[in-house]
Amino acid sequence: MWVEMKVRGLALDPLSNMPIIILRDEEEKRSLPIWVGIFEANAIALELEKITTPRPMTHDLIKNILEALEARVLKIVVNDLRDNTFFAAIHLQLGGAELTVDSRPSDAIALALRVGAPIFVEEDVVRRAKSVEVTKEGEAVSPDDREKLKEWLENLKPEDFGRFNKT
Repeated sequence: MWVEMKVRGLALDPLSNMPIIILRDEEEKRSLPIWVGIFEANAIALELEKITTPRPMTHDLIKNILEALEARVLKIVVNDLRDNTFFAAIHLQLGGAELTVDSRPSDAIALALRVGAPIFVEEDVVRRAKSVEVTKEGEAVSPDDREKLKEWLENLKPEDFGRFNKT
């Protein structure tokens, strides 16, 4: 079973200073934070802010290639969580065939935003994500820090996202 989610914004993890994509379901009941690299966060921020670049960035190039091939992104699905790493798949339609391509969630999300494709997360991944441990410079996070981060994520409000808020 999949849960449809939307990108609600980008935030900075106060413990690791790593960017986080915040996905939330339509009812605003569940959220899924996905830690990403700075370059991936930048690609998503460019699209959220509708900033055009003089030349196509990687995800724009992928979009252009898919359009040239008359392929369509049907959806992306964050479909697994293993060893604190999220996995995703891009579901494409090319002619009468449907194809699934393995992807990092950040790349799949950046592409989905560019083509207007829906973003889904496996119900099981949402459930298991509650136990994800964030590390700070390779160190295990203490229970106190983990609790602070959990509290911080649970109390995020749309205004906390600043200019990257897309509610």
